[in-house]
Amino acid sequence: MRNTIQKKIILNTVQNMHNHPTAEDIYEKIGAENPNISKATVYRNLNLMAEQGLIKRVKLSEGPDRYDFNTSKHYHIRCKRCGKTVDAPMDYIEGINDLLRDTCGFDTDEHIIEFIGLCP
Repeated sequence: MRNTIQKKIILNTVQNMHNHPTAEDIYEKIGAENPNISKATVYRNLNLMAEQGLIKRVKLSEGPDRYDFNTSKHYHIRCKRCGKTVDAPMDYIEGINDLLRDTCGFDTDEHIIEFIGLCP
């Protein structure tokens, strides 16, 4: 029962943080309100929820992994100065996978694009 409550708290925290938080960010937010939930519990449950597709683990070219409540296929923009990461306002391009298969014979399951620049 306790584990289920912890999972709900962790999932709700990720869903309410719309800034692509790191595991450490999530732990700090949870710890402020629920000091009985350990860092190991947060990390373990984040990994489990990402594997189950409840949240998305965002692996960036630099820095720690981040977590996203938006589990649909989409791209990200990262500021190289402040590290802010946001969803790119564009559709996921399914045809890229087909293009690689047709031109290179490489059968991809998905692709990840990270746009890097400076935020306003």
